[in-house]
Amino acid sequence: MSTEIDCPRRLVSAASAFPSDGEGKGEDAVTTSQPPITLIRPARAWQLINFRELWQARELIYILAWRDVKLRYKQTLLGAAWAVLQPGLMMLVFTIFFGRLAHVSSGGVDYSVFVYAGLLPWTFFATAITSAGNSVIGSERLITKVYFPRLAVPLASVGAAVVDCLIACGLLLVLMLWHGITPNVRLLLAPLFLSVMLLAAVGVGTLLAALNVAYRDFRYVIPFLTQFWMFATPTVYMQPDADASGVVQMCLALNPMTSLVAAFRAAVLGGPIAWGEVAVAAELSALLFLAGCLYFRRVEDSFADVI
Repeated sequence: MSTEIDCPRRLVSAASAFPSDGEGKGEDAVTTSQPPITLIRPARAWQLINFRELWQARELIYILAWRDVKLRYKQTLLGAAWAVLQPGLMMLVFTIFFGRLAHVSSGGVDYSVFVYAGLLPWTFFATAITSAGNSVIGSERLITKVYFPRLAVPLASVGAAVVDCLIACGLLLVLMLWHGITPNVRLLLAPLFLSVMLLAAVGVGTLLAALNVAYRDFRYVIPFLTQFWMFATPTVYMQPDADASGVVQMCLALNPMTSLVAAFRAAVLGGPIAWGEVAVAAELSALLFLAGCLYFRRVEDSFADVI
């Protein structure tokens, strides 16, 4: 049964709670604060996102996110350095095979910086949806024992991916300075594009998390999906020209990450930003967010029974 939480505070007089024999008259009434009351009501078929409930559980989300960060690097020699090594090693592989051997164009920018500026936001997006997609299954013991807003679990997993992204941004700045690329004021737009990616990642991640509970096949689908989606996004190559086939252009237009990765790279390395395409990508990301969260809320009632 889904729940709607209502937590009114009540102040109960000590004199009314514990009847006295008449002694202590004239003294100020002592009040004690009772614990919040949780009201459980039958749920409707489709429910909106309860932002108030999530805000009340913000401390829990922070604790779960920090737990995911610590577990990710627990008993590792390099620790949080893996957040930099993962996109960094991928950059070296693509630089050798695509930049040196295949001579893929990078628009006049050194290919290593070009590809890392695309891999950084993509790695953040892929890590977020992978972690969120497996988060509910990984929190089985917690979900079956106590009630809390279930959306807190995938949100915390996405929050852990944000920490990895912030760490990996350090290598991007080092590469830019090494190759003589001076950051300009448009670098301040990069967090905006990452925020839109975050919105899309929450939507896709929550959708996969809900599907993963009912159909365990999705634990095998998620890695394949992220790998295919990466090559369908211009992360390690430039976006095709407008004279490409209509099918290619349609697929790129329906992929919000195409415009967002290109906009992030343009904000970091310089170049024109297609604001019209970014606006369409933001709308698609918002739709993904609503669709994923609404479906998650629709089926979260059965998590404790099915998981």
